[in-house]
Amino acid sequence: MRFDADVIVVGGGVMGSAAAWQATRRGLSVVLLEQFEPGHTRGASHGATRNFNTAYATDDYLRLVLEARRLWDELAEQSGTVLLDLVGLVNHGHVPALRDTADALDHHGIAHRVLPPGAAAERWAGLRFRTEVLHVPQAGRIRAAAALDAFRAAATTAEFRYRTPVREVRTDRGTALVVTDAGELRAPRGVVTAGAWTRTLLPADVPLPRLVVTQEQPAHFTPVADGLDWPSFNHAPDPGEPADAYWCSPVYGMLTPGEGVKAGWHGVGPRTDPDHRTYEPEPAQLAALQRYVAEWVPGVDPATAVPISCTYTSTDDSDFVLDRAGAWAVGAGFSGHGFKFAPAIGRTLVDLAHGVVAPSRFHAARAVAHAGSR
Repeated sequence: MRFDADVIVVGGGVMGSAAAWQATRRGLSVVLLEQFEPGHTRGASHGATRNFNTAYATDDYLRLVLEARRLWDELAEQSGTVLLDLVGLVNHGHVPALRDTADALDHHGIAHRVLPPGAAAERWAGLRFRTEVLHVPQAGRIRAAAALDAFRAAATTAEFRYRTPVREVRTDRGTALVVTDAGELRAPRGVVTAGAWTRTLLPADVPLPRLVVTQEQPAHFTPVADGLDWPSFNHAPDPGEPADAYWCSPVYGMLTPGEGVKAGWHGVGPRTDPDHRTYEPEPAQLAALQRYVAEWVPGVDPATAVPISCTYTSTDDSDFVLDRAGAWAVGAGFSGHGFKFAPAIGRTLVDLAHGVVAPSRFHAARAVAHAGSR
């Protein structure tokens, strides 16, 4: 049987690119297939920055993010590119698990401190605080666009085929087979990281949880003064906030140099078909975000909002899917908090393709059972 590569990767966003990098580090030949051009804006991986948030309360995610931190540093050294800006991260608001998260960080040796709101407001005048603040100094933001370039540049022996839609993915005689307009390709194993197109691409008999695709609509805001100290931030607005449909939803944000302070609701966008998006912000959601910024981010001008559009592809419980189906390792449901883990997820996907089992939290069967109980 003739093979076109040791590994075929379907999907050229951050996860697929990370998997290609990890595979080439093991001396494997890789063909990556991506339906769009490099740096496209149709999915979830584009944009200049992402939060690098290490404040998780669960061991599986903390182990993964610690591995990711080490691998980000290795990728930065290999590519000669700065990828992490460790400006710190603050979590605040109605976060019942804040102290549990602090205990988990203690257990994993991740430096942090819990500050009263007054001390936090004095330190970070661009943000407003009314509750305890969990500060993680060795966190911050990822230079997302630079990271995608770095993965591709570091995967020196991989072949990246852009503008190559995959029409079918299947396991054939125990091997990974894909069908494109130019013909079939085959490898002993494959990786699928297709984001919003995962369910439509994989065969119907591959068990997957419900994957909800939404169009998310954060915005950049112009700071009102130079010299403010901007950590990345996550905020759960306090109970008793104004009766607004969005104000019960978490908010995330970070300074994006040259573009302003990015802020957005987490996972509240309208459901969308990734092939038929409007890219236009919902007026009500944008207005609510501007009201939020006026109340909670006094360091920016809410009238300067420049909307952004991206997709989330999410499971019902927000946990990732990292599992194997036939000859294929499958990664899905990363949206909203996956980017920071990318190099470790790339390693996990290559392991899965070679028969290594991921932690049970990420198994498709677990997620399917959760979705069925809703």
